[in-house]
Formats: sequence, C-alpha cells, structure tokens
Amino acid sequence: MAYCYNTRFCFNNFRYGPLRLQKKNQLKKIVIIGPESTGKSTLCEQLAAHYHTIWVKEYAREYLLKNGTDYSFETLLDIAKGQVAVEELAVQQLSTINHQPSTVFIDTDMHVMKVWCEFVFEKCHHWILNRIVERKYDLYLLCNIDLPWVKDELREYPDLISRQKLYHHYKDIMVNQQVPWVDISGTYEERLKKAIDGLTLHLPLQ
Repeated sequence: MAYCYNTRFCFNNFRYGPLRLQKKNQLKKIVIIGPESTGKSTLCEQLAAHYHTIWVKEYAREYLLKNGTDYSFETLLDIAKGQVAVEELAVQQLSTINHQPSTVFIDTDMHVMKVWCEFVFEKCHHWILNRIVERKYDLYLLCNIDLPWVKDELREYPDLISRQKLYHHYKDIMVNQQVPWVDISGTYEERLKKAIDGLTLHLPLQ
C-alpha cells in the first residue's frame, strides 16, 4: 500500500495496542496540512503509532517520484484525484477489520491541492473545489514553518518569504472554514504533544 508508511506495520499498530480515541465506532479523519518541509509526514507517522492506527501518505510525492518532477496544471488534477483515491482505499480497508481503529491520519487534502494550484498557476480546478465542499473531516492540524527547511528533490520554496505566504494562505483557509483546527509549532517533540493535546480537546474519549 504505497500511500501508507508500511501496510503491515500500520495495521500491527492497532492489532496489539489499546485504542485511545473512540466515539460510537465512527471513524474520525484528522488531516495534517501546511507548507512543504514542516514535518507533516513525520507528525502523521508519530500520531499513527501513538493511536495504533494507519496514516495516508501524500500522493503527490509518490506520483512525482515515479513520473518526474516537472508538472503542469493538469498534472495537479491527476494528483488530486490520486490523493482522494488512496484516502478512500485506506478508509475502505479499515472498515473490513474487526475492532477497527477509530481514527485515520491523512497527510494532505484538497485544501493543499487548491493552495498548490493557486500559488503556481493562479487558478484551481473545479473538481478540486467541489471535493473541498463534499469531503468531510473532523480535525485539521496546521504545521507552522518554524522548522528548518530541508532540501530534497521535490521541494520548491526554501525562501522565507514564500514559506510565510504559503503558511498564511493555509491559516486563512483554516480560519474561514468550520472544522476545528490546531496550529502546530515548535520542535518535533513539541509538535507531537500539541497534536495529541488538540485531539484530546476536540475528539475526547467517549
């Protein structure tokens, strides 16, 4: 399962550990968003391990590593559709498991695709905008830019001005939507604690 850190590892996380977040057996979807190089994947993996569940990787990374780093406006639509598909597959697989976990952590959603489209091409696909309206989540974790930028072959914006613009774009989206959200900043350890505290506050044990 390419979108998950490791299929067997992720499922073992909840087979052998206690479930910490439960609410009437309803699956809760927590999305981690933010600019590049802000620790989103690391936080997803840490939270999945902590809550004994799985996490869904950002499909764009898999896609671009496979197909090359040059992309067009149409490429972003393909990536957006792939992101939705792998998320749906993860949810479907969870629904077939006895004693399924009550949470899934998702690295990236259609808000990220919207920001990407608009930041690079100054427009966004209607398909992405429609998915933003249709798809429902329970909590957003917005990763701040206070971690050092780490270079890799897929990252595009090392300069502070671009990172600040992107972060404030994401924050504006969060402020103007209805789903609870938490700003995640600090060291990796502090980020994990803030995320867990945010989940405890907004999705408490019932």
